[in-house]
Amino acid sequence: MSTLEIITYPHELLKSAAQPVEQIDGKLQSLIDKMAETMYEAPGIGLAAVQVNVDQSLLIYDLAPREERRDLQVLINPRIIEREGDIISENEGCLSVPDFRADVKRSGRILVEGFDREGKPLRFESEGMLAIVLQHEIDHLNGTLFIDRISKLKRQLYTRRIQKMIKHQNQ
Repeated sequence: MSTLEIITYPHELLKSAAQPVEQIDGKLQSLIDKMAETMYEAPGIGLAAVQVNVDQSLLIYDLAPREERRDLQVLINPRIIEREGDIISENEGCLSVPDFRADVKRSGRILVEGFDREGKPLRFESEGMLAIVLQHEIDHLNGTLFIDRISKLKRQLYTRRIQKMIKHQNQ
């Protein structure tokens, strides 16, 4: 199986809300499998479809991504319907925002709705690391990056660094 290319900031698709998944079919199942391969190879613990340049409201995650204990989870058209409390996600990073980490304020507990890969409705509460990962990936589906949740100064410093790298690559 082949992996997909992970797009990075400042790619335009990362700034817009993803389209809802209309049909769960073989094409979507194949995309999920390719996304999983891509996430494990990266390595990462979560991946939204927009990060692989697919404009669909779909995310995957696995908090135990070691090969002997993989537990891939799929969420289609996920929504956070309740939030409670605050937690600081320390040293948060992102496959689409390479070489940058920051502390990010997140909700401590969330209630999520969506569908699994077979189309069965899901509704569950999460907290701790799972809540952080879900908020991060659902943010992607809403056109928000974790750097949008940090101070303006830190975001500007990162943006300047990326612009400088892009300028050097294009010379």
